[in-house]
Amino acid sequence: MVFKRSEKTRGEKPVPIPVKIVVAGGYAVGKTTFVGSISEIEPLTTEASLTSKSEGVDIAGVAAKSTTTVAMDFGRITLGDDLILYLFGTPGQDRFHFMWDDLVRGAIGAVVLVDTSRLEDCFPAIDYFENSGIPFVVAVNAFFGKMPYTLDEVREALAVPGTTPMVVTDARDRGATKATLLELVQHALALANA
Repeated sequence: MVFKRSEKTRGEKPVPIPVKIVVAGGYAVGKTTFVGSISEIEPLTTEASLTSKSEGVDIAGVAAKSTTTVAMDFGRITLGDDLILYLFGTPGQDRFHFMWDDLVRGAIGAVVLVDTSRLEDCFPAIDYFENSGIPFVVAVNAFFGKMPYTLDEVREALAVPGTTPMVVTDARDRGATKATLLELVQHALALANA
């Protein structure tokens, strides 16, 4: 993975470098919200209503959750004149994990969102990125500003190595989302240049 500055065309601004990032995690952890909080375009979402037919198949019981992502979320954020991040949010339901290989193709890395009240829901995402060798950061979504555990406690519970960055974020907050994305880009660059 090599990041190169774009050549200027006809004396104009440089052509921005497109960078693909995946936002993954368990069901109802905040992936759609994360993409939507930072996207400079109206995010594309593939939300479908949860119905009685999904009982026993989809995860239920998350307060105020009436929809689920069935394909992906998509957003875009421009960072300066030379970098555009394209964000692809994965579906959180187990039955849609077959799409992940296509969604992550060409990505420089991933943000794995974690809800500390349902840590087990993020294990598949962490396992996926560890096994694929794709750089990732773990972002603990501090719902309503609450962090019941320290990052060290979360790291230990998830058995994530110390070389994997962990951050606290708020998927609803543009600034927190941007800081998380910058942490991922810096991590991916450091690994690419190692």
